[in-house]
Amino acid sequence: MTDSNPDIRRVNPGPRMSDGVVYNGMVWLAGKVGTPGRSVAEQTADALAEVDAALERAGSDRSRILQAIIWLADMNDFAEMNAVWDKWVVPGHSPARATGEAKLAAPEYRVEVIVTAAVKP
Repeated sequence: MTDSNPDIRRVNPGPRMSDGVVYNGMVWLAGKVGTPGRSVAEQTADALAEVDAALERAGSDRSRILQAIIWLADMNDFAEMNAVWDKWVVPGHSPARATGEAKLAAPEYRVEVIVTAAVKP
């Protein structure tokens, strides 16, 4: 199937969703999660590694993140997630960010990270 929108680039498109979508100098990533059943810190680190990889495939990097939305299965895990996030985020390049509590796709998931970033020129 040929994309009828050649100005839109889909990164690793699948039948249900793409890993990311690039348009007009920006990339929107699908939510990234860690390994089910691991600790919040481990799942956060896994999810952020997935963000890094997806941004690279899209032509961006974490210093170019504009917005991050983080879903936690339990807001009591906020400090544990933030401890990993704070070491990962590029100093001086903190994105706009929101964190909320949500029922995630499976009970073994504790963290999901969604980002929007500028692509490299």
